[in-house]
Amino acid sequence: MKPLRVVVCPDSFKGSLSAAEVASAVADGVLDAAPDAVVTRLPMADGGEGTLDALLAVWGGEALFTETVDAIGRPTTARWAVSPDGHTAVVELAEASGLPGVADAPLQPLHAHTRGTGDLALAALDAGVAEIILCLGGSASTDGGSGILTSLGARLLGTDGEQVPDGGEGLASVASLDLSGLHPRAREVRWRLAVDVTNPLVGEHGAAQVFGPQKGARDGTADYLDDALRHWAGVLLQETGVTVAELPGAGAAGGVPAGLIAVLGAETTPGAVLVAEAVGLPAALADADLVITGEGSFDSQSLGGKVADGVARLAAASPTRPPVVVLAGQVLLPEAQARAAGIAAAFSIAPGPVDLDSLISRTAPRLRDLAAAVTSLATAARSAV
Repeated sequence: MKPLRVVVCPDSFKGSLSAAEVASAVADGVLDAAPDAVVTRLPMADGGEGTLDALLAVWGGEALFTETVDAIGRPTTARWAVSPDGHTAVVELAEASGLPGVADAPLQPLHAHTRGTGDLALAALDAGVAEIILCLGGSASTDGGSGILTSLGARLLGTDGEQVPDGGEGLASVASLDLSGLHPRAREVRWRLAVDVTNPLVGEHGAAQVFGPQKGARDGTADYLDDALRHWAGVLLQETGVTVAELPGAGAAGGVPAGLIAVLGAETTPGAVLVAEAVGLPAALADADLVITGEGSFDSQSLGGKVADGVARLAAASPTRPPVVVLAGQVLLPEAQARAAGIAAAFSIAPGPVDLDSLISRTAPRLRDLAAAVTSLATAARSAV
């Protein structure tokens, strides 16, 4: 019998282990039970925070560093990366323009911006890449992507012909766009935006109303920002002919996709799918016998474009259709729903009632033990055939 071929492709367990650490623990468990197994480790992410680290773990190499500014304009240094073939750059919005970077200061929902992320994208363009994957998540701003465009050379002008202020507040006074200074390669590269939400730019389910409160936009501020984004959508339509106000996913990360879709022709893709393609997961699944993925909490949100959902979809489309097993900190999704989504089984690392701190401290060994048990079952099933 040929050795068992196992693909290990988990997300991180936030607050406990990175995706690479989870993959390592699971792989160790597989090899405990089947020493001759062929194990492929592909740490995953859903396109939000942690995606850069997951890709670097697979690609190897080191992150690149660029001097830039955070979401409220303070000097900072942020990371980005280029694929081994030099074709693709990965920029994680949270690195320069995320909430964690401004956690030490009062929230500034009207003035926070994405200029810093634009600086990273500018560095990627200067590096000569043909594609930029922009991972959206953890944004501190609601600026409709205007900060990124400004860093790339666009000018948002008021009725007086002067540049409007950064941030969501400035969007309310934009009268026109001057794209004459846009980076010469900005419209030549392929922009792929990793998103994990389908919210439109404006309205009850839009960027300001749904995600604004966590960035400090409460009471009338969220309404103001919603109106500003609606005005911004009108300017984009006027200047580019592209309608973005109701576009699914345009409300991600404070509306970043809206500006980039209209001006740069960017496309949105579920983050887990983008990461899977970038790390070569579809090819790895082509001859797999077993797939083990994982995440901190396996629940109803897991089926909305998160890693487990993406892995299950890709496995179902692969030639061997390998069973997919989820290992999680907690399993809250009913078995019937999991099976309907293409998940063969889901197991919690919790051995019983246990407090969170104790569980976190034992995450790696529990993952290893569970992976060994799953592998033993898979090996027994193969022998019985």
